Amino acid sequence: MIPLFLFFLTKYSMSKNRKRYAATFKTKAVLDILSNQGTLNEVASKYQIDSTMLSKWKHAFLDACPSIFEDKRKKDDKLIEKEVYIGDLEKKVGQLTIERDWLKKKSDELLG
Repeated sequence: MIPLFLFFLTKYSMSKNRKRYAATFKTKAVLDILSNQGTLNEVASKYQIDSTMLSKWKHAFLDACPSIFEDKRKKDDKLIEKEVYIGDLEKKVGQLTIERDWLKKKSDELLG
């Protein structure tokens, strides 16, 4: 006979594989909430998902929305600024290499 606690562990244990939802599915569910197609619980039951999960999706969606309208040129300006900085550093490395080689040549002439 199986002990009672083992029976409950085997019968009611959670699945090891978590169900994954496509981004389009999540977006559709969140847009239903935002367009007042029903309350959070109604939409959750319609799509057969947990209401807390749907709430998390909604918050993630609303947090990510402002990035859609960000000015892409600002990112490009930062990239250009970094490329200019790298170019300046490469010039400096080249200049220092030439100076080192010249100093090495002169020290060999004087000492050797």
